[in-house]
Amino acid sequence: MAGRELPPSSPFAGDDGSADPALAAALTALGDGAGSVADVVAALAGTRVLVPVLAELEVADVVVHDGHEHVVDKEASAGIVALQAPDGRTALPVFTSVASLARWRTAARPVPSGTARAALSAIQEGWEVMVVDPGGPVTVLVPRPAVWALAQEAQWRPAVVGDVVDDEVRRAVSAALAPIEHVVAADAVPGTRAEVAVVVTLAAGLDRAGLDRVLAHVNGALAADDTVANRVDGLELKLRSA
Repeated sequence: MAGRELPPSSPFAGDDGSADPALAAALTALGDGAGSVADVVAALAGTRVLVPVLAELEVADVVVHDGHEHVVDKEASAGIVALQAPDGRTALPVFTSVASLARWRTAARPVPSGTARAALSAIQEGWEVMVVDPGGPVTVLVPRPAVWALAQEAQWRPAVVGDVVDDEVRRAVSAALAPIEHVVAADAVPGTRAEVAVVVTLAAGLDRAGLDRVLAHVNGALAADDTVANRVDGLELKLRSA
């Protein structure tokens, strides 16, 4: 790593602090509109990332990405910096290179880590997502299911590919909601405010109290379904009347 040498026993001995070529290519392709977040996650698997550590945490620092502010969490423990995503979730920032880290914060010390270990650390801290290179030039928010997959060194299967929800997720949504009284049909489509929108067709004639009861059952059934919980980063409901 630049500025210090790691002991020969370290798995990162000889690391010059540059980005993994395949990961750098995936980020460039995404920035050019020719790649996807799934490509970046696949390239992250098995690579070295840099986790930033600050000697003294300041009250706040703001990083703007895609018009949204990411605020450094002043409660971050042990000097490890955490960011707040636009939806309020806490994210672990990781960097592909010393240069990308310096572009974001020159005072941060790079701590090399395998991606799986970094993802597991984020989960153990209760931080659901990760942000790759928050200082750019290309910044990627790694969704919760992908963080879990990286931590388990498993392949991540996005719930949405292009403009289509994966068939397994659609079947899981339909099966979870089928037993609920007054639910006529249910499907899953790409969301606008969340990753997946669950389209629920309800029987006509429900009053407000009845609607509230049905929605409580719908939310409970979706939360209890393993496929939905493990593969979908966020849900929104769209209601229709039969």
